[in-house]
Amino acid sequence: MAKVHIINVAVLDNPSAFFNPFQFEITFECVEDLQEDLEWRIIYVGSAESEEHDQVLDTVYVGPVPEGRHMFVFQADAPDPTKIPVGDVVGVTVLLLTCSYRNQEFIRVGYYINNDYVDPELRESPPALPQFDKLQRNILASNPRVTRFMINWDDVQSKPEESKNGVESMSDEPCSSNHFQSNSNGLEPRQ
Repeated sequence: MAKVHIINVAVLDNPSAFFNPFQFEITFECVEDLQEDLEWRIIYVGSAESEEHDQVLDTVYVGPVPEGRHMFVFQADAPDPTKIPVGDVVGVTVLLLTCSYRNQEFIRVGYYINNDYVDPELRESPPALPQFDKLQRNILASNPRVTRFMINWDDVQSKPEESKNGVESMSDEPCSSNHFQSNSNGLEPRQ
């Protein structure tokens, strides 16, 4: 059984200019105290053709995490446009929010992003070289895809219970996109 459950992820400042930072308000629950930090990452998929264009926008370590409900805001800079193939700048791509414990990823939340020009003329006749300062990104926050993975939460070197390909839920599940209000503990991420 997972020791950490994501209760809600709220996408902040959306839609937004391409160069604005990504911001996520993450609410999660720990069913017991964790001995080590949680590692959260934001990954921008630069091209569907190859992982070499993926960019880890930021990584934060949150912990120690006591039992209970917690919330923090994870902010990451926009991707480096020079690392995105010109043909993949405008249109749909993916942003991944992942969390790992002891170097084992246990959850991945994926969002579709649409990058497009606000100006109708640029939309109709896009320039050969993208004009990033005129692009707007829109994260499809209402329909994230959540994948959970079985991991070993304990100190012992045993393997997690086997399931199909080690994935707890092969089918993607939607995750709540509403803001979650509570009197929860606020945790500060450590860089």
